[in-house]
Amino acid sequence: MGDFSADCLIIGCGLTGAAVARELADAGKKAVIWERRLHIGGNMYDYVDSHGFLVQKYGPHTFHTKKKELYDYICRFSRWQDYRLTCGAVWDGQYTPTPFNFSSIDTFYPPKQALKLKKKLTDAFAGREFATVVEVLAHPDPDIRGYAEFLFKNDYAPYTAKQWGVSPEEIDPSVLKRVPLRFSYAEGYFDDPYQVMPAGSFTSFFENLLDHPNIQVELGVEALDRLQAGEGLLYVCGSVFSGPVVYTGALDELFGGVYGRLPYRSLRFEWKYTEDASLQPAPVVAYPQEAGYTRITEYKKLPPQDKPGSSYAVEYPLPCREGERLEPYYPVLTQDSQERYARYSALAKKIPNLIPCGRLADFKYYNMDQALEQALSTGAELRKRL
Repeated sequence: MGDFSADCLIIGCGLTGAAVARELADAGKKAVIWERRLHIGGNMYDYVDSHGFLVQKYGPHTFHTKKKELYDYICRFSRWQDYRLTCGAVWDGQYTPTPFNFSSIDTFYPPKQALKLKKKLTDAFAGREFATVVEVLAHPDPDIRGYAEFLFKNDYAPYTAKQWGVSPEEIDPSVLKRVPLRFSYAEGYFDDPYQVMPAGSFTSFFENLLDHPNIQVELGVEALDRLQAGEGLLYVCGSVFSGPVVYTGALDELFGGVYGRLPYRSLRFEWKYTEDASLQPAPVVAYPQEAGYTRITEYKKLPPQDKPGSSYAVEYPLPCREGERLEPYYPVLTQDSQERYARYSALAKKIPNLIPCGRLADFKYYNMDQALEQALSTGAELRKRL
């Protein structure tokens, strides 16, 4: 390898790593990115498949945020189009939009009972557009609580068990709160004022984000073959490196699993094509009662693509096991896992030039805008330091 020379080393070329690199590059600093995969863009990577559809290799992504400054930032590097994601769920042969709304009640309840329940919800949550299932499960009214229990039994509980590999009682409540209950007929997965997808592709957005003479990207690099953590020091290619290292991978890997492995969930995708013009009512539909898989993403609708047939992916969650080369996607947030992560975080803090950053390194279930905001904040701090 020879001597390593850069102002900053970044591990991972997903949104977090790429945005940090660009912030430093714009400040005149040289940033080197090592990426394990053979492409840029992390889990946002997309490409055109053999049927001519733009698909996302690692599952569905759309960008949404309440913060104009984050929207303005991504607009520096790509043109974007408005896109309001709609999702749904199917059980007992019935389709309902998600987040669950009054259409869900009409679908699963007799008319008189549905009318009574909608009135109770409107009165009980007056002035509110939605609430978490955790709130509704705790409501004193038996009809309101019964509605939440019905949804929990048929959707939240079986989906959680498949997706996370643990019971709903074990998972951090923040995960269950991600899909609220709406108190109206409104549809749409998010309510943020800025909801977009690239007019071209996510990959082209990353190409523009990384297009700077001060950024060097090396693909197909297993960073931990070159990077080691010692007693308060980081070694790069066998020598002590004193510059900042922004690490976006899993912390337990960096420290050799000294406290045991952190639990992450991986995914397996079955890619399929149908000659039918449409497969399902929404781009992303959950199937909580089906064995093995959790959801199907129909990429013809994400974004809309006017072509014959339809390409889609069936998503199977898997545990990340030691010794298997599975990609960690989601941290499994339980009390035990967060206590274990805190021990790894304490180790990281003993190395002054190590900066954990991103969903895996922070062991948090970030949305894309949250990951971007953290990356820009990290980049701003490093610009002051360098």
